[in-house]
Amino acid sequence: MPKRDYIEFQERSVPKAYLITFRCYGTWLHGDERGSVDRRFYNRYGMAKIVANSEMKAGKAKLLKAAPFFLGAAERKVVDAAVREVCGVRDYELFALNVRTEHAHVVVGDHGKPERIMYSFKAYATTALRNAGLIGPDVKPWSRHGSTRYLWTEEHIAKAVEYVVNGQGGELPEFD
Repeated sequence: MPKRDYIEFQERSVPKAYLITFRCYGTWLHGDERGSVDRRFYNRYGMAKIVANSEMKAGKAKLLKAAPFFLGAAERKVVDAAVREVCGVRDYELFALNVRTEHAHVVVGDHGKPERIMYSFKAYATTALRNAGLIGPDVKPWSRHGSTRYLWTEEHIAKAVEYVVNGQGGELPEFD
């Protein structure tokens, strides 16, 4: 591996954008056949995913405080508009957005913390869903936290946009 130089360090000291994913409540539990990551190990790079285990998944499903939440066509439209509103109000650069039945992917540029950006998306979307009468006041539509991937280069942004727009169903690209 070539030695990193000062220029590369400078170029990678601030991410150009983030790939943010947030899931609907109860739609991807530990033991799911898609695999999952255990928070106890802090989602460290290279850690193995939890493998499919139907008994574990059934046990986690019993612990849910409400039914899993899915986004229908009306809900997806409202969430899409809410994310776009956040980007407009906060002057975030929106590269790509794809709201699915179980999750949303956003490629967004800003120099703030990606967790703060994600929480804004979730809060605006929840409020918009309630205001549209699509969920009640006690419904919590989102799972805890989400995924925030740092995009350091224009190539990373292009890969993330391609994945969000056209790559649903495949593995996430590598952002090395």
